[in-house]
Amino acid sequence: MKAVILTISDKGSRGERVDTSGPALKQWLEEHGVSTVALEILPDEEAQIADRLMHWTALVSPHLLLTTGGTGVSPRDVTPEATQRVVDRLIPGLAELMRLRSLQITPRAALSRAVAGIRQGTLILNLPGSPKGALENLEAVWPTLPHAVAKIRGDQSDCATS
Repeated sequence: MKAVILTISDKGSRGERVDTSGPALKQWLEEHGVSTVALEILPDEEAQIADRLMHWTALVSPHLLLTTGGTGVSPRDVTPEATQRVVDRLIPGLAELMRLRSLQITPRAALSRAVAGIRQGTLILNLPGSPKGALENLEAVWPTLPHAVAKIRGDQSDCATS
């Protein structure tokens, strides 16, 4: 599998904060056999985020496109809106699973507005901005992702688990 990681951070995009979430996700993915073909930092600007989601899905058609940051309730948190603008279909169960697992760690997980969806054969997941939260959320859904990616890419085999 191949992935693109977009860190959404005003301060990171201006060079005022070092991005640690993107590199942490890249390392985790590599340890799980996924190559990261792009790692980019963007400001919390809905139109720009939507544009880059469309750009990367069209340019390299990654299996996974992970965003990190911009999923909370602050006025500048617009990653879910940008994602919803560009996906063909939502996958609410993945976002629900991430929130459910995160709620076992912190009550603040209830404030997550992260979404998951499909755009042109790419699975897009919104993850929290902290490295710890991003990795915990990715780990929560990881057991389902290879199957999801296969189905999104047209696998016609049965979904039965037994």
